[in-house]
Amino acid sequence: MEEAYLSILKEIGENPERDGLKNTPKRAANAMRFLTQGYETDIDKIVNGALFSSDSDEMVIVKDIELYSMCEHHILPFIGKCHVAYLPRGKVIGLSKIARLVDIFARRLQIQENLTKEIADCILKKTDASGAAVIIEAKHMCMMMRGVEKQNSVMTTSCMLGAFRSTASTRNEFLSLIRK
Repeated sequence: MEEAYLSILKEIGENPERDGLKNTPKRAANAMRFLTQGYETDIDKIVNGALFSSDSDEMVIVKDIELYSMCEHHILPFIGKCHVAYLPRGKVIGLSKIARLVDIFARRLQIQENLTKEIADCILKKTDASGAAVIIEAKHMCMMMRGVEKQNSVMTTSCMLGAFRSTASTRNEFLSLIRK
């Protein structure tokens, strides 16, 4: 990966031997490994031990989870927040695990639409909930720094599964609670 970054520097006309760039290929490779570590993270190890028996069947929401990801089309960041909800059915998941699951999927090259669905599918599967919902609001650098260069645009995606899809009142409760 370092060689690839060295090649990129040369290709854009830079001198990789100048002071500010001498270690850039190594730093860039390390940064890319960090930003894409979601490929290597074992979801079951993250969730392990953090599912707890519960009689609660009321909505659980974690909102405003910071999110940093990279689009697969331009390998540029998109940055925003994620709101996650689920309806427990016999067990709840540790609060920090929800944020960790968001990070695992965000640390992969992809599009926001797929990221939203992957998080919702995982929450539903791991908790055996009767429903899961995810909304992501993000600004995309590929739209801000290049192309149409729109600085204030925000992309919003949602995925509603189970009771969030089939029951309008459940969906509306989630939507009203994340707006507070």
